[in-house]
Amino acid sequence: MGTASAIPPVVPGRLPLLGHLLSLAGGSSRLKVVQEVRKHGPIVRIVVGSRYVTVINDPDLINTILVKQAAAVSKGELFEQLKLFGGMPLPIAEGDAHMRQRRRMQPSFHRKMVGGYVEKMVDTAAPTIDAWKPGTTIDLMTEMQLVAQSVVMSALFSSVPGPEQAHRIVQSVDTVFRAALLRSLLPGRTLHNLPTRGNRRIAAANTVLRNTVTRIIQDHRSQPDAYEDLISLLMAAHDDTGAPLDSEDILSEVTALLAAGTETTAVTLAWLFHELGRNPDLERRLHEEVDSVLVSGQLTADQLGQLPYTGRLVKETLRLYAPWIVTRKTLRPVPLGAYVLPAETDLIISPYAVHRDPDLYADPDRFDPDRWLEDRPQPPKNAYFPFGTGKRMCIGDEFARMEAIVVTALVASRFRLKPVPGVVKPVGEITTHPSRLHMIPVLRRDAPDRSYRFV
Repeated sequence: MGTASAIPPVVPGRLPLLGHLLSLAGGSSRLKVVQEVRKHGPIVRIVVGSRYVTVINDPDLINTILVKQAAAVSKGELFEQLKLFGGMPLPIAEGDAHMRQRRRMQPSFHRKMVGGYVEKMVDTAAPTIDAWKPGTTIDLMTEMQLVAQSVVMSALFSSVPGPEQAHRIVQSVDTVFRAALLRSLLPGRTLHNLPTRGNRRIAAANTVLRNTVTRIIQDHRSQPDAYEDLISLLMAAHDDTGAPLDSEDILSEVTALLAAGTETTAVTLAWLFHELGRNPDLERRLHEEVDSVLVSGQLTADQLGQLPYTGRLVKETLRLYAPWIVTRKTLRPVPLGAYVLPAETDLIISPYAVHRDPDLYADPDRFDPDRWLEDRPQPPKNAYFPFGTGKRMCIGDEFARMEAIVVTALVASRFRLKPVPGVVKPVGEITTHPSRLHMIPVLRRDAPDRSYRFV
């Protein structure tokens, strides 16, 4: 065992002044870095400019930080930069404030409540999918962002934007997420408040999001009895003094949910159909399952349990394309493994790298939904965490899983998505994005006629 004076080793390859910064500058090279550092031990350090960052590689030690020592760490640099969205919403809040906000919003994400969202998910996603023109090339990542965004807004906010506004929202969320990631990686904050072109872009993106959410909230205030959704829940809530929540608090919560709720599901769906396009046998099995379950053309909450293969496809996609980075920062000295991490230690955890570790997963780079069958060897308990774990686990994990199953089934009941020639690489953005993903929707001639199901 180490002592309080012991420090984790620095990963080889740092450059003078820059450290490992150049390796983190490119989206694909970031993923290579978080995988390669695993070879150097359960706890190691990388150097970002003048900053030392500790990378935790062992799943049990990761669980210790995220669960057992959760009170001893803050969310860290990436989440600090996500304050660009404004306010202190649930994904960013710390300590007691986080727990109060989570309890306040939990009813909207209870398992029974989420099951009731299926009809809205179907009614919102189906027309968007049906609008695809067979035989034309689509940007699948953008299309999935539009679908996921509309589903979140419909189910939780009782509002669906028009096509032009929907594209503006997607672009605005991408702009703020990209800026937050770059600011978390690059040293120094002297340029953050200057009127640079990048900062003006961030301000414009935030204006789009703020105006969108403000209009939705105003509509709810003008018709207080017309809605039963997350915004209604927040409007009826009270703070610690018994006063109604401040309008700015509601605005920040809704804006953060709009951004986070769109990102994870859209990325998952884009990668899922990319993998199906590369694996015709897996695609055929999906079509067979969907066709056997959706015999009436309808998709209901009761039928989701009859789509186990679809669920495994979603679970495997979440494994293979998990977020590449999660950050934390120690609030006080934290004993971890052979070391005691000092207060103010920046931490990095990579679900992406853990989920692709050959010591934890057989043939880890292979997309294999059947690895989740009960009779197959399963990974260690703490080695799968696409939505995090512990008290700060994503509040919308069940919502996102269900939405991904619903949209996958809807697309599969109608289309095959044919790959477009070209290399698609994973890129470390705020989550793990495809570098470029264009596909061609082809109407399924072998599918039962469900055209009436789509508006």
